[in-house]
Amino acid sequence: MTMVTAERLAEVLVEVADTLVDEFDLIEFLQMVTRHTSDLVRAEGAGILIADHHGRLRLMAATDERAETVELFQVQTEEGPCQDCFRQGSPVIDVDLAESGDVWPNFAPRAVAAGFRSVHAFPLRLRGTVIGALNLFGTQTGSMTPADVRIVQALADVATIGLLQERAISRGEVLTEQLQAALNHRVVIEQAKGVLAQVHAVGVDDAFDLLRSYARSHRRGLSEVARAVLEDPKSVPELTSRA
Repeated sequence: MTMVTAERLAEVLVEVADTLVDEFDLIEFLQMVTRHTSDLVRAEGAGILIADHHGRLRLMAATDERAETVELFQVQTEEGPCQDCFRQGSPVIDVDLAESGDVWPNFAPRAVAAGFRSVHAFPLRLRGTVIGALNLFGTQTGSMTPADVRIVQALADVATIGLLQERAISRGEVLTEQLQAALNHRVVIEQAKGVLAQVHAVGVDDAFDLLRSYARSHRRGLSEVARAVLEDPKSVPELTSRA
């Protein structure tokens, strides 16, 4: 991982700020955070996991299918860096996955098999409340610089603010209603990705790009378009018609 330039960081912060004050789509916002965080520190993949109303982590965003698959395995086994980060409320950084079999006997070998060698996890927190974690994967080992650690934690904090935007939070209370709605939207988007992947005979990453591009060009929410794909495909013929 390398030091982030001030110019690039400024560009990312401006885009994040614009997203927060513009028409807000939570899933698209979290997807943007994973993408930018990964790019800033040159990670090979990233994901965001959020706790549901039962306190169990659920996948909300990932940079690509490889990262998504590993994150889903982490959710299913309830084992891995994000799980530890969420429970402890502190970052888990500079972990060599090839040397972590004793700590994560299920997760570590699966992540290595997917081509990852290092992992870092940062808590999504607000006023002492941890609501999830941001994960970064690398294909090589190496230590993050202190400056990069501060930057990634700052972006994780921004993601938390986005999740809790426009909603009041009392001491120790997590906004379960908003988080559960976001999790439901994620399920709809995943289903729509599968439909589009089948219609266009492409991978799920390409299917997601089609979905996101259509939503942006038509100024519609990502989850709104995904629901249209599932419930009324004729209403989005440009998206659901086979090329």
